[in-house]
Amino acid sequence: MNFENLQPKVAEIVSTANETVENRLYQICRLLQEQVPYYDWVGFYFKNGDKNELKLGPYVGEPTDHTIIPFGKGICGQVALSNENFVVPDVNAQDNYIACSIHVKAEIVVPIFVNGENIGQIDIDSNTADPFTEKDERLLEFVCLEVSKLL
Repeated sequence: MNFENLQPKVAEIVSTANETVENRLYQICRLLQEQVPYYDWVGFYFKNGDKNELKLGPYVGEPTDHTIIPFGKGICGQVALSNENFVVPDVNAQDNYIACSIHVKAEIVVPIFVNGENIGQIDIDSNTADPFTEKDERLLEFVCLEVSKLL
């Protein structure tokens, strides 16, 4: 798997003007889950209007009950406040982790910025312990930059 090969595919999905934003986001989730073996759940969360909470957007993977996440709660909620990437090699070692599935071992969340404002994030759960590297962060930062062009 070559992350550099995924970047043009993500850019192509983003630039497909005849598709809805929702569908393009879903296609990005699908692409990442299909191409990266340890990306078991891939989804987007976005700021829910003027509320200090995140709302689940398009995703692929097991269904989740976490459709609304208050700022500060869980990894996603922490990223909504910190505006920084959060890589969790072992979710069991995190006090403020919201368990989505007993199978999840690691998580990575990268914020999406539009005009300098954190408006959402991409969230990836992995059933593999400690799989994420700097290459994952760079790929997901690229994805978020491309996605910001849609919003």
